Amino acid sequence: MNLFAKLSARHEAGHPVRVGLIGAGKFGSMFLAQALKIPALHIAGIADLSPDTARDNLALVGWKKEAYGATNLDSACAQQTSFITDDPACLIADDRIEIIIEATGDPITAVDHIISALNARKHVINVTVEADAFCGPALALHAEKVGQIYSMAYGDQPALVCDLVDWARTCGFTVMAAGRGHKWEPHYRFSTPDTIWDYWGLTIEQAERGRLNPKMFNAFLDGSKPAIESAAIANACRLQVPERGLSFPSGSIDDIPQLMRPKAIGGILDRSHMVEVVSSLTTDGEPVAYNIRKGVWVCIEADTDYVRNCFEEYKITTDDTGCYSCLYKRWHMIGLELGMSVGAIAVRGEASGAASCFHADVAAVAKAAFPAGTVLDGEGGATIYGGLRPAEVSVENRYLPLGLSNKARLIKPVLPDQVLTFDDVELDASRVAFQMRRETEALLK
Repeated sequence: MNLFAKLSARHEAGHPVRVGLIGAGKFGSMFLAQALKIPALHIAGIADLSPDTARDNLALVGWKKEAYGATNLDSACAQQTSFITDDPACLIADDRIEIIIEATGDPITAVDHIISALNARKHVINVTVEADAFCGPALALHAEKVGQIYSMAYGDQPALVCDLVDWARTCGFTVMAAGRGHKWEPHYRFSTPDTIWDYWGLTIEQAERGRLNPKMFNAFLDGSKPAIESAAIANACRLQVPERGLSFPSGSIDDIPQLMRPKAIGGILDRSHMVEVVSSLTTDGEPVAYNIRKGVWVCIEADTDYVRNCFEEYKITTDDTGCYSCLYKRWHMIGLELGMSVGAIAVRGEASGAASCFHADVAAVAKAAFPAGTVLDGEGGATIYGGLRPAEVSVENRYLPLGLSNKARLIKPVLPDQVLTFDDVELDASRVAFQMRRETEALLK
């Protein structure tokens, strides 16, 4: 509750929290829009494949040119300005930078950056949750090994769910389920970047104004991002995964306690301690009033008569038995909230969520029938979507992780809704990401 005060104290002491940002896209730009207003925070360097685009985005979010005009890191650190480069390695190598934020959105490249930064004795905030979904446990273990902090990004839903689950458990509650919301109809899983905006509810003009990436937003819609983030939540909070993947039950916020309880008493859960996603649409495609589409939730159990009576006495919304209730945040603000992760690491030495087990995985699933020779276009594209699966099932069946699928070439024909395996594709397994994946799979042995 005192992050701001502690950051202010660092500012007054002249001890800035120097950060290197890799990736100045939508998430990075949202963070940059807030960064100059956070005490002690100094964005010393920004690395992006297109420095001109990074400069353009800085201007868009309100930075004055003199704030990002440094010609090297020496001048940036001396003048409290920012240096823009296309070379992440120079940020990772500089001893004055305390925290690296990985926000490229490219999971295989992200793992390269994360491991390099940890080895260079930098703390890492990983915005590229796609990487966390297929090898987050190994990344967290590597960070521990080298004495650094590896953290999820506050503002994205997994870290916010971790916060709610931590609250529940610290208060002594049993967590029945936890997760996020989503706008969902089953046919959305076949959406492509060409169909996204009508489904999402934006015009092309609105999307272009916000410089929104259709492939990225299609990953939100087609179920890939909910699967990815649910995997990250399960692995960070030691929660279980539905055997057949997410079921996306429809409901309002007040319906969550009724839904997220065991099937034996009318809920949807096969067992307790689960991840799930609640849809903001009815089965007829109509909007649910007071929905959790953009938010997060945790469902808790009153396991004694006394606690159940307390729920009743304080007029807490529960299911019809009075045993289950939920706490929630209706919105998440993406990069605008990332200062919470920076502050938690810099002044408390704490991650805002990190994998602690390997319970969940995200497999690549075909969106249509494709012949051998087809090159997969990865998360949010036209060829595959992500399906959440228990990690043991995924590894036993050699399912192809969604985060490793981009640019893989099919060597066999596939059918719609077919879960792809490593045996179905040809890919380059020489990258560090594949090593981290093998280390993650080894945790199940």
